[in-house]
Formats: sequence, structure tokens, C-alpha cells
Amino acid sequence: MAVFSSLSERLTSALSSLRTKGKLSASDVDGTVREIRRALLEADVALEVVKDFTAAVRERAMSDDVNKALNPAQQVVQIVNDELVGILGGETAQLEFAKTPPTVIMLAGLQGSGKTTFAGKLGKYLKAQGHTPVLVACDLQRPNAVTQLTVVAEQAGVAIFAPEPGNGKGNPVAVAKDGVKFAKQKQFDTVIIDTAGRLGVDEDLMREARAVRDATSPDEVLFVLDAMIGQDAVTTAKAFQDGVDFTGVVLTKLDGDARGGAALSVRGLTNRPIVFASTGETLDDLEQFYPDRMASRILDLGDILTLIEQAQKNFDEDEAAKVADKIATDSFTLADFLDQLQQIRKMGSMKGMLGMLPGAGKMREQLDNFDEKDVDRTEAIIRSMTPLERDNPKLLNGSRRLRIAKGSGMTVTDVNALVNRFEAAAKMMKTVARGGTPTIPGMGPVPGGRVKAKALPKKKSSKSGNPAKRAVENSQAAIPSGGSFGLGASPADPSDDEMETMRKLIERGGL
Repeated sequence: MAVFSSLSERLTSALSSLRTKGKLSASDVDGTVREIRRALLEADVALEVVKDFTAAVRERAMSDDVNKALNPAQQVVQIVNDELVGILGGETAQLEFAKTPPTVIMLAGLQGSGKTTFAGKLGKYLKAQGHTPVLVACDLQRPNAVTQLTVVAEQAGVAIFAPEPGNGKGNPVAVAKDGVKFAKQKQFDTVIIDTAGRLGVDEDLMREARAVRDATSPDEVLFVLDAMIGQDAVTTAKAFQDGVDFTGVVLTKLDGDARGGAALSVRGLTNRPIVFASTGETLDDLEQFYPDRMASRILDLGDILTLIEQAQKNFDEDEAAKVADKIATDSFTLADFLDQLQQIRKMGSMKGMLGMLPGAGKMREQLDNFDEKDVDRTEAIIRSMTPLERDNPKLLNGSRRLRIAKGSGMTVTDVNALVNRFEAAAKMMKTVARGGTPTIPGMGPVPGGRVKAKALPKKKSSKSGNPAKRAVENSQAAIPSGGSFGLGASPADPSDDEMETMRKLIERGGL
């Protein structure tokens, strides 16, 4: 995540210096802890949290268990990871649903923190889980807030209760009470109340929020926090805890260019769990917050489980089995390649998916420069081909390539590059299907591709239909090096331990 990029870079740099040490001295540990302290302070983590964190890391790093370990550097990395998980909340928090519907969820936060957008995201998220949510428009102060929530509800495909036009008119407390009654009458099982915010914390804001809370007795009060506000996050969180007393935190704008201190400070200072993380602008960009996975991302250890879950959610198992057969029988075409690109895009940002791979921080500059529109250009070229040309690229002579270039708004050079890359990708995927180790020129072995033939027999692996495995392999195969569709740079090769861990995760499908 962009919000942790600076912190991740500093922490991994501090820990990398230990890898050459056969035995750790007190000065080695002190130097590393000092760098960790600087990294956390620069990331706007609250001083109190930094002191507790570094003290715990130092105490555990100087223990006999680490001193007697065969690889003390790995032990220290594990300690830092454990402590990060601890300050991020430890266990994954879940929403508490009422025994008797409807469950009432109240959203609180400052203006501009993303409450209204999050209301739509949460509605869509709950609907996908089989719930029947309704959004209640209680932000009657901000101009066009009711209109915005109406549009968001329509995009999310959920119901909305908005009897008042807003823009300074209407009683939010009455609307909240009527919204809960409406949900009971219409048998909606979840009520999401979008309340008003202010540019800053003031008594009017708190008084209104308390009145809505007292009138509806919500099962959950979620504090929506902008992850980009730095040290102000602590002050704001404490003010809302004293004024409203929330039950959980939602971090928004985690895709922004910020330093991430809010996530590491709020949990430790409020003792309230982080429940959700909003990672983008679309209504699908919402993740349940997993402290262990977030800690792994910060330490550049990857987040393969989330990547696999996204694949399982978006890939059709039968289609994946058909594609596996085509790859194994050498009948994979540009039309199939286009279908795979579209499947991968359903999983979200290509840059975000690559960022979940272990070692992604070492190619951060290339990821930052990656243009998502390269996928659009690739699709435009393939769509400009006839069905026959997609099935048999060998038919693409000079005049055909010129026609395709004009039809897609690209150049003949772009068309030539795409065809060459497709042939290389198809060859690589065929190697994967047969249990080999795929290699991209200039990139080395593909992460997760070092699979022994005995572990994954040729026929069994190609027909397993495991959507998670196919997703990871296909996403890697569809991203070539260089050109108009690719990163144009080489990620660092993962270690043997990382490769083995990834292989096991992929085989299990994250289950």
C-alpha cells in the first residue's frame, strides 16, 4: 500500500543490515532498534507507541532464544513482525451483528474522511455476504451530501432511506430513528447511518453524533479515519472516543501518498480495533483489516493470502480448468489471453496485486511508474484483430498489422511487441502447466513458479482447476518485461524459504 511505502522501505533497510551477522551483539540490536525508532517517528507514529514498540523489540531481541538461534537475523525480523501485529490489533476484528435484526451501524468522523463513500462500500460488502442493508442519510449539513449518498447507494445496488433533502434542512436524529423503523418494516437486516461531519472537532458535531447514537442504540459505531492526516489522527481519534465512544476504526485513503502513522497509532492509543481498510476510490476497494497481513506488507514479506482470496472471488473454476487444458495442449490463443486479462482486472489494480508479492518493495520505483492504461492499450490491439487473427497470430503479415495499429490507435511497433510478448507468455504458461520453472528474460524465475514435477504432476496440475493457483500463474504470465505492457524492470529474486512458502500457499489455495 502506498500509505506504508516510506515506512516499509526504512524498516526493511534497517533489518537488512542484520542478515550478514552470524551473531548479534548488543550494539547490533541497539543500532537496529534506533533505525526502527527513526522510521516510526518519521511515519508520524505517536511517540508513546514508538517507545513501547522499540522497548519490546529490544527486550526480545536480546533474549537467550535469539542469541542461541542459528539465524538470529531472521529471529529479529520475526520479533518485529510479531510486535507490528500486536500494535495493529493482534486478532482480526469482526462486525457484531444483532441477534434480532436489524443491526444498526453508525458511521462517525470528520468531514472529508470518506464516510459517505465508505457507507456505499460497506453496503455493497454486506450485500455480497447475503445481508440486506439500507443506507440512512443523516448528514443534512454538508451541501449535496444526501444526493451523493443516493448516487453511491444506486452504484452499490443497495436501498436508501432519505426523507429529507439536506443542505441544512431536516432533523438528523428524527431521520435516524425513522430509518431504523423503516428497516424493521421493510425487513432490512442492516442499517448503515451516515452522519454529518465537520472540518474540525467541535461540540456541535459531538452533540449531534451523541444524539443520533442515543436515539438508535447502534450495535456498532465505526470511526472513519483518513489515514493521510498524520499526527492529527491521534487527537481526532481521542476526541471522538471521548465524545461518541466508537467500537471500531475504518482507515480510508490507504492508497494515498502518506506515511502510515495513523494505522499504527490509533489502535494502540484507543484500544479499539481496526475493522476495515479502504484502499481505493471504487466501491469494491474495501478490505477487512488483517493485522498479520498488514504487518507482512509493511515488512515487504508479501500478502499472498489476500492475493489468493481475490483470485478465488473473481475467477471461475470451470473457466480456469478450460484455460489450463488449452495451455497444456498448446492451444492458448490471443482471445484467451484477452479473457485472462479481463479476469485479472476484476481482482483490482495490477499495481496493487504486484505489491502483494514478497520483495515488491525492492522494485517500488518500477511499480510507481507502472501505467495501468497499458492493459487498456493491450486490449485495444487485440480487439482490433479479427477472430481468425486472434486464434492464429501467424496470419499477421505487414498489412494486417498496419490495419490493427490504425484500428487501435497504436503503432505497428506496438503490435509487433504485443505478439512477441504473447508468444513468450504462452510458452511460459505452458512450462508452468507441465510442472517446470518459468523464466522471463531479465526477471529470473517467476515467484511461485519453482514447482517440482513430482509435487505437481503434469496432468494433475494442468487439470486441477484451482482458481487461486491459476490466478497467480496467469497474472504473472500476463505481465511481461519491458514494452508498452510490463514493468520494464526486474524484481529481486525471493529467497528459497519464501519460494517454498508461496508454493505451499498456492497448492492449498489459501485454505
